[in-house]
Amino acid sequence: MRYVSTRGQTPPAPFRAVLLEGLAPDGGLMVPECYPRIGADTLRAWRGLPYAQLAGELMALFADDYAPGELARLTAAVYTAASFGTTEVAPLVDLEPGLKLLQLANGPTLSFKDIAMQLLGGLFQLELTSPAAALNILAATSGDTGSSAEYAMRGRGAIRVFMLSPHGRMSAIQRAQMYSLADPNIFNIAVEGTFDDCQDVVKAIASDVQFKQRHRLGAVNSINWARVAAQTVYYFSAYFAATARNGDPVSFCVPSGNFGNVLAGWVARCMGLPIDRLVVATNENDVLDEFFRTGRYRVRSRSQTLATSSPSMDISKASNFERFVFDLVERDSNRVRDLWSQLQSRGEFDLTQTAQWSGAAACGFASGRSTHADRVATIRSVHQASGRIVDPHTADGIKVARERCESGIPMICVETAQAAKFPETIAEAIGRPPLLSPELAGVLARPQRFQTMPPEVAAIRSYIEAHTV
Repeated sequence: MRYVSTRGQTPPAPFRAVLLEGLAPDGGLMVPECYPRIGADTLRAWRGLPYAQLAGELMALFADDYAPGELARLTAAVYTAASFGTTEVAPLVDLEPGLKLLQLANGPTLSFKDIAMQLLGGLFQLELTSPAAALNILAATSGDTGSSAEYAMRGRGAIRVFMLSPHGRMSAIQRAQMYSLADPNIFNIAVEGTFDDCQDVVKAIASDVQFKQRHRLGAVNSINWARVAAQTVYYFSAYFAATARNGDPVSFCVPSGNFGNVLAGWVARCMGLPIDRLVVATNENDVLDEFFRTGRYRVRSRSQTLATSSPSMDISKASNFERFVFDLVERDSNRVRDLWSQLQSRGEFDLTQTAQWSGAAACGFASGRSTHADRVATIRSVHQASGRIVDPHTADGIKVARERCESGIPMICVETAQAAKFPETIAEAIGRPPLLSPELAGVLARPQRFQTMPPEVAAIRSYIEAHTV
């Protein structure tokens, strides 16, 4: 399996060569030259496998340059009941008739990001075996990626993490999970701006090839292909749990801001998993919903990017969207470069002007959006019906999933995080905040350590340079 850039100007390379890189040298994102295809015999063999074993089988397709058994040993060590509360890792439960909930938020930081990030930490460790090996991770977070990455990398002596987050735009628990870490290899930078400002800085620094090589910069955002590959696993496990036999269709509704989670579903569908539709659910920052309704991709300015009660989705530039568009334009890298040039100069592009666009439904997508009032009403209705408390991002998904359900096809809503991380919105919905575990209460009580900085590339680059190994 070799990997190529969406911009077409980076030589093909195997998985391990691109694992630590993140953004490609030409500014694009690395993707497999072609997706592995899963036939009926393989699906039959995989049905019933424990999650850790299924992960080993799938990851071996994307990363075939490891010694035999090495990935299987790693997935067995990562996907344990001790880390995720159950060996199922991603249990599927009935929410209401026709609608199921894929529970992904049982990891160390109570976010779906843990499922891929814990594996990524192990993969990085495999690469950093020599005494002189070192890696400086630079990433941006809108809420959950930060803590998930830091918990996966904390205490790893060969790794330093520089995490940019939007100052004042995350929940109190999201901030505390990150900023309370005292590990000397963790550096939190609170950027005075939006998540998109953070992401722009990361991309600008990562695009400086000499700086990137000199300081051995790596990535843990979903621009890192290993994150996407690891997330395909729970689409397969959910499919097996939701169906009695292979070939029966299912649909997924995925709360989405940066498009990484739903991209993994797209990859699983391209591999041959019988997914009928992938439904993208956004909040008021509805760039992706607008695209799937109209074919027009139009980013928002800083002032137009709203701070909402589902903050991890307060994003107007979806990094992983480029990988999907690369597939959509039949992997024409010249076309991708032209589209992203338009995005840079005009802030938008319109795929309805291309021969490849025939509407979202033609490529298996649908979409919808929700507001704060929708989230509150959804959290309340779910709690009244079942006693279950869902977080605001998952509520975005449930609201849209209810609108897009089709008779006879199970709709699986993908959970984003646990409700305890968003007590204010939960209290508004059900009259009380969710109970905090002693561990979370302890996290809130710890001192917090972070550096506040403006969204200036030069200043943040200097800070990183002063603190790298």
